[in-house]
Amino acid sequence: MRKKQDWVVRDKLVFVGLEDAKRTWKLCVRSEGMVVHETSLPAEYANLHQYLTRRYPGCRIRVMYEAGFSGFGLHDRLVADGIGCVVTPPHTVTQEKVQGVKTDRVDARRLARNLESGDYAACHVPDRERREDRQLVRTLSQIQRDVVRTKNRIRKFLDFHGLNAGLPVGAWCRSDYARLEAMSLSGPLRQSLTVWLRQLATLEDLKRELVAALKVVASKARYRQAVASKQRCAGVGWLSAIRFTLEWGDLSRFPTGKQIASFVGLTSREHSSGEVVHRGRITGQGNAQVRAWLIQCAWRALRRDPVLLAKYQRVWRNAGSKKKAIVAVARTLAVRMRAVELANEPYTPGVIR
Repeated sequence: MRKKQDWVVRDKLVFVGLEDAKRTWKLCVRSEGMVVHETSLPAEYANLHQYLTRRYPGCRIRVMYEAGFSGFGLHDRLVADGIGCVVTPPHTVTQEKVQGVKTDRVDARRLARNLESGDYAACHVPDRERREDRQLVRTLSQIQRDVVRTKNRIRKFLDFHGLNAGLPVGAWCRSDYARLEAMSLSGPLRQSLTVWLRQLATLEDLKRELVAALKVVASKARYRQAVASKQRCAGVGWLSAIRFTLEWGDLSRFPTGKQIASFVGLTSREHSSGEVVHRGRITGQGNAQVRAWLIQCAWRALRRDPVLLAKYQRVWRNAGSKKKAIVAVARTLAVRMRAVELANEPYTPGVIR
């Protein structure tokens, strides 16, 4: 086996499919259209580097793994050591229509085969500074979800114990939660409510700290122009602008507006054959949180931009759905932010293109 491997691989291009996990990495190595070697390694970079450099000296090595668990740290280390690396979105990995077996070994084989044939899509890999700044955005989103979860727990607690008399039925404001401090309760209930209120106050403080940190990030020279351009669009404030900037990166990598709409998952699914054309719901690919921000900005934009309002009303009238109408506005808003940033010109309300 060793002699066969030396004959096949020596001084040639080697393609490695890597299926990563917490404890073990599965590898499939291909060259010249055949599987050269398959192995399993402890999930430590030193083991991977040693395996690649010692077993395939003098070869041009390319590695591909799916985005997700390992992030882009593995990519950075491979590239720094002169090893080519591709990070591919999991949902774009091509596979057989009928696949009855899915294991890490099968996935590694598929990645190696797709890499060798060139049948793959590569992720855009942001630089380390942008990834670290972007973590503030994602941490803020997690804290915001924790705030909502804690508020819901407080209200369910009050409902369960019949303590909701005189309290608002709809949305609460900050003063409504402050009133709970003076509520007369028995010892165990008072202690439980105090814990929830203390947790809510802590989360709100953390949220304010993260927003302040993002304001500093938004003032960095590398982001300043992009943030200012996005803010020119109706419905987009500075916080949304820095969020989109950190999540999307350089918008010039999207040659057309359709491509950024596809990237954020706001294009329709399509299952067509022959003369039959069937389009369904949006693809939903990409970051769901980004789509939620776009929807929020779209609702605000309706109050400021007559063209977007007219689009909303037209889609609502034709489709009979407010959800479809606001999604259409969000898609237009994403395309518009790209156009305004690339043109670097002031935005004129009421003009689509």
